[in-house]
Amino acid sequence: MTSLWNILLATTLFLLLPLRTSASPASDDQPGARHSSGHTCVEKLFLKTTCYLVIRMFGPDLVKLLSTDMNADVLCHTLEFCKQDPGQPLCHLYPLPKEPWKFTLEKARQIVKKSPTLKHSRSSSDVCSLPFLAKICQRIKSAVENSVPFKDGDSDKYSIFPTLRGYHWRGRDCNDSNKMAYPGRRPDNWDIHEDSNCNGIWGVDPKDGIPYEKKFCEGSQPRGIILLGDSAGAHFHISPEWITASQMSLKSFINLPIALTNELDWPQFSGATGFLDSISGIKENSIYLRLWKRNHCNHRDYQNISRNGASSQNLERFLETLSRNQLLDHPAIVIYAMIGNDVCKGKVDPVAAMTTPEKLYSSIMRTLKYLNSHLPNGSHVILYGLPDGTFLWDNLHDRYYPLGQLNKDVTYAHFYSFLNCLQVSPCHSWMSSNKTLRTLTSERAKQLSNTLKKIATSQKFTNFDLFYMDFDFQELTDEWRKRGGQPWQLIEPVDGFHPNEVASLLLADHFWKKVQLQWPQVLGKENPFNSQIEQVFGDQGGH
Repeated sequence: MTSLWNILLATTLFLLLPLRTSASPASDDQPGARHSSGHTCVEKLFLKTTCYLVIRMFGPDLVKLLSTDMNADVLCHTLEFCKQDPGQPLCHLYPLPKEPWKFTLEKARQIVKKSPTLKHSRSSSDVCSLPFLAKICQRIKSAVENSVPFKDGDSDKYSIFPTLRGYHWRGRDCNDSNKMAYPGRRPDNWDIHEDSNCNGIWGVDPKDGIPYEKKFCEGSQPRGIILLGDSAGAHFHISPEWITASQMSLKSFINLPIALTNELDWPQFSGATGFLDSISGIKENSIYLRLWKRNHCNHRDYQNISRNGASSQNLERFLETLSRNQLLDHPAIVIYAMIGNDVCKGKVDPVAAMTTPEKLYSSIMRTLKYLNSHLPNGSHVILYGLPDGTFLWDNLHDRYYPLGQLNKDVTYAHFYSFLNCLQVSPCHSWMSSNKTLRTLTSERAKQLSNTLKKIATSQKFTNFDLFYMDFDFQELTDEWRKRGGQPWQLIEPVDGFHPNEVASLLLADHFWKKVQLQWPQVLGKENPFNSQIEQVFGDQGGH
């Protein structure tokens, strides 16, 4: 069976190869905005080609099996994309057939006995085994695993391309051939001749000969935002349109290439570092956009250093991708938000695999010491606590999952059980019918939050102030109810686990209001020259 990793690589290669000789990237990521014709053609070609290949390869067998009333579980096992290991229970999402499972499966296999699909599904061929693709495959793996841009001409950790850890994740580079020009640095000679910090403010006012950077930004206390997070911080999202047949069309998949080359994350819409207009329709902005509105000199100074599966125990593997120079750069607000994976495991015995308070204390202290040696003086670090994830089961378990809405046959309880059976659940311990397990998980989460709070109130560092903030999901649900919403609407519908875009932006609003009330020095001054910056520099080069 072709692995998800190989599918991601194949998709990425298909998208990147036509761009290797292009002179410049498409830079307009606004939903519905016009893209460069070449980029749009590549996306459409990819979607049509993928659709054609899937139908050509699997279509005949799928039609044969569906015409005999076989459900998706039977199809998956028949075509050998699903597998039941000896001694393991049968994992199924839909109700079992009325006939015995072995009889049904054998009947289905006879239908597709001579199919070339089975030969393909057993193949272990790897697209990266091709000699001419080996090098680019290695670069893609490095970008994903090390959380650094795939396309970075000057190796300053900033890129002019959006995906594969490019400017969707951290501010767009304004000169990819000069490693001394990047977002967040203090201006070089007040940026008289060129924009060294990529905030779009440079040159000299002809009226008085004063550099614009000096006139508009000196003393305004510029600062950036850096998120150290997990898949929630990266805004993991799978569109329901991708899995719901009644909603599928070519238009449904237009953003699929972007999603795949962003690891199914959407940091450009996240509550911490999002810079594109929300597609959820709510008025709240990300923390980064609020910082920019407060002081336009903060333009493009954001870094989303989040990874799917990240936790306190593996943060050190990619913490070094943080870009901040103590001597050359502005201070930063760093948010530590590993809100799930220290207690969320997909294993049969998730409790034994949970991070203990002692291990958390040790790893957080190492992280803080690293930050103290890299952040400019005057920075701030905020430790986010863990949520009470019993919210998930309490609000979703009896609702129909997207794949079960048509026939009313699959609830989130069924979906959670299916993932747990496969041992691939993002959080077995909270996405479980076992109330005792859910309670134990919330107790451990509270212990870890208390550990973070203890560190924040007892430790001092020379280059940053340290604060702690509760992850109060109840406050979010109360606010959402006041607007006429329901709690279940705050969770990603396909995975039934992550906070969705609405929840992410509501969290940003809660964060901003609390910091503004309790620690206003963290946010810096409001820049009185913002309107003048807009008059002279417009949108400052966009994002």
